[in-house]
Amino acid sequence: MINIVIAFPKQEEADGIKAILMRHGYNVVAAYTSGSAAVHALDGMDDGILICGYRLSDMIYMQLRDYMPSSFEMLLITSRIIDDISVGSGIICLPLPLKGNSLINTVEMLSETIYQRRKKRKKQPLKRNEDEKKLIEDAKKVLMEKNNMTEPEAHRYIQKTSMDTGSTLSATAEMVIGILLR
Repeated sequence: MINIVIAFPKQEEADGIKAILMRHGYNVVAAYTSGSAAVHALDGMDDGILICGYRLSDMIYMQLRDYMPSSFEMLLITSRIIDDISVGSGIICLPLPLKGNSLINTVEMLSETIYQRRKKRKKQPLKRNEDEKKLIEDAKKVLMEKNNMTEPEAHRYIQKTSMDTGSTLSATAEMVIGILLR
């Protein structure tokens, strides 16, 4: 589910957008009137959508964009004509007066973008630190010595056990070392 945070200068505007989105099944985390409160809420999330107005009580949308994590998409809702928004800036603009269908369609499009990014991120192999690599190598050596396995067999054993238990390779390697070196 995609997290949505709303930031508008007037609470009733934010609540109105929140109501529309929630009626359509979206997870609106909160609605704020200040950019700093919205940024604080975003800090605990991996990704999502920030829906905001042009000017908040403490900053304008560009300052808010600078402070928010890069994994978030921004949907700017404004009556102003903004010429300096470029493609790839991570900002999508909707004009006021806001139409409910336009809002829902745009949020759906941004949600799909985030889902695709998540999917792509999951396909990338995990980057292990040196300690984890050493732990896995040590577990393979123990399996090779104690169970007369070859290096590929030991690696496959750790890999399969990891998948079967739903744990990481390093956690499985630690378990193997703990059991075989008692």
